[in-house]
Amino acid sequence: MMDSRPTHTAAVPEALIHEASTESGLPVSPDFAPLVEALQTRFGASLDAVLLYGSCLHSACSLDEGIADLYAIVDDYRNAYPERYLSLFNDWLPPNVFYIEVPHQGKTLRAKYAVLSITDFERGATVWFHSYIWARFAQPSRLLFAREETVRRRIHTTLAHSVITFLKSGVPALDAGTMNVEDIWTRCLVLTYAAELRAEKETRARHLARANLAAFTRLTDTAYPLLTSILEKQSADCYRCLTNPTLQRQALWRWRLRRWQGRILSILRLVKATLTFSNSVDYAAWKIERHTGVRVEVTPLLRRHPILWGLKVARQLLRRGVLR
Repeated sequence: MMDSRPTHTAAVPEALIHEASTESGLPVSPDFAPLVEALQTRFGASLDAVLLYGSCLHSACSLDEGIADLYAIVDDYRNAYPERYLSLFNDWLPPNVFYIEVPHQGKTLRAKYAVLSITDFERGATVWFHSYIWARFAQPSRLLFAREETVRRRIHTTLAHSVITFLKSGVPALDAGTMNVEDIWTRCLVLTYAAELRAEKETRARHLARANLAAFTRLTDTAYPLLTSILEKQSADCYRCLTNPTLQRQALWRWRLRRWQGRILSILRLVKATLTFSNSVDYAAWKIERHTGVRVEVTPLLRRHPILWGLKVARQLLRRGVLR
């Protein structure tokens, strides 16, 4: 069995963990409960936690109209799947992504859920170079289920680490000078969007920053003891970025590497998704068009051979300059 002990030991301010705990414990619609129950049925005792993030959290979308974004955190991939190939896929390129529909009180609840081991979740927030995990979970999320108190504490600590990694990675790439929290988070979010196949521009990042400004202000304040080398606090919601040309140049180079890495990983994950849930090629084509503006034709031949479809997608994106 995979070692399930925490993979990081860096001290995190208790106030930041408390803030992450408070934010993740805010109430949600009772409609999420049947989705959690469905995941408990699928993964059984291997399910450690379920987290909600994304558009159904950030907006007022109804679950019978939208698709919830969930993370199923498991203790070990081999325990989570009876199918060996799914365990190997999840270990090789986490996470695996699945789609679920649950009938509930005359309506259909829909969710897309990603599966991560708790060890990979912790690593993704602390040591992964790419922003895939720490950019998502620096933002507010909701902990819908935790198997036990020890798991709950590990999840909250990982959410706190995500905030630290997000700001330590993003702030050095910003221009030196005084900024408010909204500007800091907006500009850092834009950097993370560019590191994936996402078409969102600054307007989307600013909308998120404004919608969650109170939370981002508290998170930045409680993370500040670990950020004094890159930020100098001016007031409750205002900081001076301590960037210099050398530091900024190095940070921007790292973000260029993340853009290349992230876009390649995004294509690989979409191709992998064609093997994990039905109608996935159509979903992947829709996802690519939504995030890049590039329309990818799905022919019967390519539908039968999703790997070939993925190679065709990569070629089209290269030709259009999306992968650059």
